[in-house]
Amino acid sequence: MADRVAELAELREQILEGPSAKATEAQKAKGKLTARERLELLFDKGTFSETEAFRRHRATGFGLEARKPYTDGVVTGWGEVDGRTVFAYAHDFRIFGGALGEAHAQKIHKLMDLAETAGAPIVGLCDGAGARIQEGVTALAGYGGIFQRNVRNSGVLPQISVIMGPCAGGAAYSPALTDFVFMVRGTSQMFITGPDVVQAVTGEQITQEGLGGADVHAETSGVAHFAYDDEEAALEDVRHLLSLLPSNNREMPPSEIAHDPADRRTERLLDLVPADGNRPYDMRAVIEEIVDDGDFFEVHERWAPNIICALARLGGEVTGIVANQPQRLAGVLDIESSEKAARFVQMCDAFNVPLVTLVDVPGFLPGVDQEHGGVIRHGAKLLYAYCNATVPRISLVLRKAYGGAYIVMDSRSIGVDLALAWPTNEIAVMGAEGAANVVFRREIAASDDPEATRQARIAEYRDELMHPYYAAERGLVDDVIDPAMTRTALIDALTMLRNKHAALPARKHGNQPQ
Repeated sequence: MADRVAELAELREQILEGPSAKATEAQKAKGKLTARERLELLFDKGTFSETEAFRRHRATGFGLEARKPYTDGVVTGWGEVDGRTVFAYAHDFRIFGGALGEAHAQKIHKLMDLAETAGAPIVGLCDGAGARIQEGVTALAGYGGIFQRNVRNSGVLPQISVIMGPCAGGAAYSPALTDFVFMVRGTSQMFITGPDVVQAVTGEQITQEGLGGADVHAETSGVAHFAYDDEEAALEDVRHLLSLLPSNNREMPPSEIAHDPADRRTERLLDLVPADGNRPYDMRAVIEEIVDDGDFFEVHERWAPNIICALARLGGEVTGIVANQPQRLAGVLDIESSEKAARFVQMCDAFNVPLVTLVDVPGFLPGVDQEHGGVIRHGAKLLYAYCNATVPRISLVLRKAYGGAYIVMDSRSIGVDLALAWPTNEIAVMGAEGAANVVFRREIAASDDPEATRQARIAEYRDELMHPYYAAERGLVDDVIDPAMTRTALIDALTMLRNKHAALPARKHGNQPQ
């Protein structure tokens, strides 16, 4: 027995060292950590338990029978993040370039099944060259099994993808199916077809980074939620994100004791937000003033920046915040911001995260490109997401809220639990200037002094239909609050709604806008 145990220890040491020092040096030369170093950063020290470390492929042909390394190019297992169980797999680029074969895929399938059984999050550390060509269609079938499990666990377990190297072809679909995607600048790329294929088919010349790098997906495509300069920073924020999410959809997000008083007055908001609805300001400063200790974790920060989606704590409880950003495009809704917010609302609803919506929206962005791009269809995604959400929902109108955008931003008419407003709110079909031009068009045209008449009618419309208590008088706003009491009002409302229970009609699933 002692001899066998010694043999086991020697074999484990060999597995931990990896294929060769040369392969490790090549990995380091690219500015990348090894799979095991990444897992050490992800998990609490000493908590990682590996599964199937001795697994090897059984393929033959094309020289594979002579190369049967342990782990088959992926390290799988579970550990703890802040004391809570998390499952992870990490592609080992040193072995077959991290390419996925039959055994490799089966390891990931088994890990995902185990995570589903245990009810714990799944983190994929992606650094692989796609399907293992030498294994043919069995490699492709392996991807199918991963996708099927991604979808089955969608909204059940938090799923996070961290791209730390190439992720091309079929491999890119799994991250797209997960809840969050992290990328690292300079070393990670995602695309369906690489630069060589693009050039051959379309004649366009582009680098891998220009085609599918971290900044491209964080700013242009919206595929990546986060982009970082190095792997250490990315993994640190993966840990932080996990601390804000429940282990599964049957649990609530983890609470913390709040040291920031719930009754703290937010006097600074009086200076941060101009009363003039045409003047811009930074909504991030508003969020910072409201949430616990000014700390919030923004999602998709650089994509569709005219809307902000963030996770924060209010009174120690995790809360999802959706807010228009007047600093960008005056905070209008458009195709990309509607998609961004809809996805975030769905994620919060799936994982029992209550929603606070901060409204300062002049409407939907007009234009031929928007209409031809399907702004109606995309805007309906956000409307659908809010209407379908059963978590506690609170909206607060800071200044303007016009037209269909007011309705879509979680208004009373689509089921928000509590609708609040500041005394600077203007809730109307459109701005007073536009409304007067439509309603009094003929009168203005026939007037001896059209401009004076127009200004008089603008003032009349504003006084009659846009004063801050008009919506409250009709029950569409539950309360008009002092901005200095914003934090207290939101925490009180969230506390009241903590045990909310809402049931949707019996159905297989809805047919949401695409």
